[in-house]
Amino acid sequence: MDGRTHSYRAFKYGDDVNTDYIISGKYKFKSADMDAMAVHAMEELDRDYYDKVKPGGGFLVAGTNFGCGSSREQAPLVLLGAGTRAVLAKSFARIFFRNAINTGLPVVEVDTDGIDDGDELELDLPGGVVRNVTQGTELRFAPLPPVMAQLLADGGLVAHFRKHGGFSFEDEVGEGAGVAGAGRGSVNDGDQRDRAEAGVA
Repeated sequence: MDGRTHSYRAFKYGDDVNTDYIISGKYKFKSADMDAMAVHAMEELDRDYYDKVKPGGGFLVAGTNFGCGSSREQAPLVLLGAGTRAVLAKSFARIFFRNAINTGLPVVEVDTDGIDDGDELELDLPGGVVRNVTQGTELRFAPLPPVMAQLLADGGLVAHFRKHGGFSFEDEVGEGAGVAGAGRGSVNDGDQRDRAEAGVA
């Protein structure tokens, strides 16, 4: 997702949406084609998720601890394949947050209590604002650090590497700071340590 404002419908779920709910483990080894697996995204919670979201895209909205459970990278990839333009949640599991950024799926930590299922939302990632068009309200969040914003703009870690022939932002996070370690927004244990290692305030 680029730096422009994007408008999509909210598809809202609850707390503790784990990676088995995002993509069931029974599909984990059946295919390496994420587009094919995407039809099963969120089916443990909502069998119609793919059919509802894929045609026009949408924002997945949730509560706390989104993406908890296993560290499978398929979770953010199938959400992307299902047309999910961003995930908005009160908090994220740290590993899911990293995997999402590295695969090009925007994740926004924001108070989602003021968002209802079906609301029309405008997401301004650089400005740190979610505008609820349906309710006429605004929710503010801390914009992503420059490194992660650049990764998302490029379409994820692999796309960034291909585009630039390597990593083009080492100076922004300090020598030796891994991209995957540049975590922000998770409230799980170890988050403060991860931010310090990545040079993120």
